[in-house]
Amino acid sequence: MLQYKVANRYSNALFTLAIERQMLDDVKKDIDFIRAVATPELKRALQSPVIRPDKKISIFKAVFKNKLNPLTISFFNLVFSKGRSVALNEIEQAFNDQYSIYKNIQHVVLTSAHPISAELKEELRIKVQNLDRFKGKIVKINERVDPELIGGFVLNLGDLLYDASIRNDLRHIKKQFIENMYIQNLR
Repeated sequence: MLQYKVANRYSNALFTLAIERQMLDDVKKDIDFIRAVATPELKRALQSPVIRPDKKISIFKAVFKNKLNPLTISFFNLVFSKGRSVALNEIEQAFNDQYSIYKNIQHVVLTSAHPISAELKEELRIKVQNLDRFKGKIVKINERVDPELIGGFVLNLGDLLYDASIRNDLRHIKKQFIENMYIQNLR
């Protein structure tokens, strides 16, 4: 719970400052870049309570020197110097959540058994965007692959879940066989 509070405070500070300086999109690109480039080893080093804050700052500068804007670098230096680096993932996630709300972006998770084509993904995005609950929002589909679905897909629309997978169909068929009263009454 404490990391959640810390993450919200720090991400809110960065978000507000980025808006004031009209650098919101630049900071968002920096956050996305850090998430994409940072290896698990780098993340462990930056979040480690054993490594001193000044050492974390020098590691961060060495890796991201001339690749991030000064506001982003200053922010992460502050996070390291205040000893809040254990909440780095939560801070980044909280910033992304605030950005999505501010930009009116709705993230949807599409899980399929196999990767889907870009055309099908775009067609599905348009259909979701035309739903009443998403009118006026920008829908972005985050795709995941789960071979255990066997076929079909599962679409997570926030608090609504649409399961059109073969795995779900098989689960329902199994339930029908188990609950089939005619077979039980024959015994």
